[in-house]
Amino acid sequence: MAQERKRGGPLSGVRVVDLTTVVMGPSSTQILGDLGADIIKVEQPEGDSTRGIGPARNHGMGPLFLQNNRNKRSVMLNLKTEEGMEALHELLRTADVFVTNIRPQAIERLGLDYAGVSAVNPGIIYAAAVAYGRGGPEAGRPVYDDIMQASAGISDLFAKVDGKPRQAPVNICDRITGLYLTISITSALFHRALTGEGQEIEVPMLETMAQFVLGDHMAGSVFVPPLGPLGYMRLLSRHRGPYPTKDGHICIVVYTDAQWRAFTDLIGDPGLIERDERFANQTVRTANAELCGEYIARYTPTRTTEEWLDFCRSIDIPAASVTKLEDLFEHPHLKAVNMFDTMEHPSEGTIRTVRFPVNFSKTPAAITRPAPRLGEHTDEVLGELRAQRAAE
Repeated sequence: MAQERKRGGPLSGVRVVDLTTVVMGPSSTQILGDLGADIIKVEQPEGDSTRGIGPARNHGMGPLFLQNNRNKRSVMLNLKTEEGMEALHELLRTADVFVTNIRPQAIERLGLDYAGVSAVNPGIIYAAAVAYGRGGPEAGRPVYDDIMQASAGISDLFAKVDGKPRQAPVNICDRITGLYLTISITSALFHRALTGEGQEIEVPMLETMAQFVLGDHMAGSVFVPPLGPLGYMRLLSRHRGPYPTKDGHICIVVYTDAQWRAFTDLIGDPGLIERDERFANQTVRTANAELCGEYIARYTPTRTTEEWLDFCRSIDIPAASVTKLEDLFEHPHLKAVNMFDTMEHPSEGTIRTVRFPVNFSKTPAAITRPAPRLGEHTDEVLGELRAQRAAE
C-alpha cells in the first residue's frame, strides 16, 4: 500500500477536476493538491505524455510525472465516448474547480468550454491555461516552454548578455504560468466564498511571461517617451558572476553604498566610491554594471571560495558558492529544514520527494499520496459518485 498521511491544508474540502497534461497545468494542480485539495486527474487511455519521460522502474511512471502529479487520483476516461463524457459530467457536478490546458478548439469540440461546463455546474470555477489569450492573432496555436521562452523575450535576454539567443535549462514559462494559474484559482475560490459566484479564468502564457519579463526589464520604456533602452543592466551584465576563485566559483552581490565601502575597505582599496564617480551610487553602478562586475572579478581569484564566504559574511555581503545540481540533496540548509523525504510508492518502491516549501502555522501543506498509476483510482472515484447518487 502507498504511504498515506493525514490530509489537511488550507484547501482541504476543495475538489478539482484536473484535465491537464505536460508541465504547466499539472504543476499548478500539484500545488493545489499539496495544499489539501482533492485533485481528480482525468487522463485519456494513452495517459499524460510526461509519464514516458526520463528513467523509470515501470512504464508510464517517469520522474517528471512523479514530481508533478503527487497528491492526485487518476481516473481514466475516454472522452471520445458517450460513457466517458457522462462520467466526466458526473465528476464536474461534484467539483469546485475545473482546470484544463487543452487547446481551446479541442476543448470546444468536446463541449468542455465554459458554456458547456457551467451548464453542468453553474457555480464552478473554470480555469483554462492557454498559450495565447483570446482575441489575438496567435490564439489557439500550440506551444511548449521552448517556444514561449523565444516568444516572451527570454531567449533574447541571453543574446543581450553574450550575443547568442539560448533557452534557460528549466521549464521556466510552464512553471511560472502554472504559479499564476494557482494564484488565479485560489483568488476565485476566495471570491466564491464571499459571493457564491463561480467564474471563468483564462491564464495565457505569452501575456503572463511578457509581464514577468518586463517587470525586470521595462527600464526606460516605463516612460513615454522612453528615457532609455529596455533592460536592467545589472542583470544583463556579462560580469554579473559567478566569479572565479582559487578553487572554484562564487556568487557575490555587492549592492548598496555601505556594502561597497565595506568590500573595498577589506580588499585594500578604501574610498573607491568617493573618488570614482562610476561607483558613486546605485544609479551609476547599475549603468556601469560591466565595470562593477569586472572590478569584483579582479579580486576573487586571490582567495578560495570558503575564504570569500567567510570574508563576505564578516561584512554582511550576500554570497554563495555554486551548488552543483547533484549536490542539492546535501545542501546543509535544505537538509536542516527537512526539504527532502522519501515515501513508498505501490509500484515504484522508495521514491524521493521535495516538500512544499511554504510553512503554514495552522494548515500545513503535505504530501499525502504519491503520483498515481494510470487509471489507478477510476473505480474508487466513480464508486464514490455512485454512492453519492444513491444517498440522494
